Amino acid sequence: MSTLSRVAASRNHPAYWAFLVHRLSGLGLALFLPLHLLVLGLAVERASLDGFLSWTDRPLVKLAETGLVVLLAVHLTGGLRVLALEFLPWSDAQKTRIAIAFGVALAVGLLFLLLAV
Repeated sequence: MSTLSRVAASRNHPAYWAFLVHRLSGLGLALFLPLHLLVLGLAVERASLDGFLSWTDRPLVKLAETGLVVLLAVHLTGGLRVLALEFLPWSDAQKTRIAIAFGVALAVGLLFLLLAV
């Protein structure tokens, strides 16, 4: 098997996709953090904060908040997966653990959406 075909095969493994989603969710959270700090700064000025909070009642913003909660849950469960890889013995059950981690993350996001609406 050539090196190129081995690389292509490794990128089709569930563990690779879990790694990629974990890194992308971390990047998304890092992009969100400055906006979060900006809103915290608005809290100093009550009028600015009230205007921003009324803007957040829009459905698209609620959907974006749900996306943020999913990113947080995916990143958390991905981090737990990495810890499991470090401290638990490797087994064929890794695919199941990856699927459970994504399922939990999605369930957390959907629960947040149900509670936010």
